[in-house]
Amino acid sequence: MPYFLTPEFYSFGSADLWAGIGLLIFFGILIAAGVPKLVAGQLDAKAAKIQGELDEAARLRAEAEALLAQIRAEKAAADAQARDMLAAAEADARRLEDETRAQVEEALARRQKLAEQRIAQAEAQAMAEVKALAAEQAAVQAEAILAARLAAAGADPMADAAIAQIGQRLS
Repeated sequence: MPYFLTPEFYSFGSADLWAGIGLLIFFGILIAAGVPKLVAGQLDAKAAKIQGELDEAARLRAEAEALLAQIRAEKAAADAQARDMLAAAEADARRLEDETRAQVEEALARRQKLAEQRIAQAEAQAMAEVKALAAEQAAVQAEAILAARLAAAGADPMADAAIAQIGQRLS
């Protein structure tokens, strides 16, 4: 059984009774002085301050998350732009390679055609020189043959004139 329910506790000579009465009077004075309201106000002010700090932290977190989302979006946009730039650079490189290849092939074709023309000109010139040389040799041989025949047959003025004309016509 608890001590405060025993009859000895309630005798005026008990120190425990007077300590309990003093404690009740002290609590009564505290309540009459408004200490609970003061403590409650202090606690409410502290709770309001803590709530303000929590709200500020939540606001800062929301701002940080928004900033993080914005940075991620900017990064994604930069990555996409970099991919586009790389694709464009590769396309330009392929286009330049094709253009250069076409120009080289065209230049080679022109040089080959020019070389073939030079070869054809050289062949034509050589053929003309061979024909001229052959004609000249033929004229010299014909003149020698005719001169030999005429010398053997005697002098014929018409044959001499014909031989002179042949030499003029062939040269």
